[in-house]
Amino acid sequence: MGSFDIKNYIEEAVANYVKEAIEKDSEFCRCDKCRLDVMAIALNDLKPKYVVTDKGYVFAKASELEAQFRADTVIAVNKAMNIVKENPQHAP
Repeated sequence: MGSFDIKNYIEEAVANYVKEAIEKDSEFCRCDKCRLDVMAIALNDLKPKYVVTDKGYVFAKASELEAQFRADTVIAVNKAMNIVKENPQHAP
């Protein structure tokens, strides 16, 4: 029996969208603290999707194409970016 890892696929999807959203927003801070704060806030608003097998990963990846999944992710990330913009938690 092989070794398995458990992974919250939503983390990867959010990380990808956060990167994309920050690149589009020239006013948003690009430091790691702000980026990770956005990810943490957005992930707390989204339902996790845990996978163990490669098949589960492929299934989760396919669900990313669903309009509702994309909309939920965009809304959570945009909301998180606004929160972090208004209340950055790093030294200027």
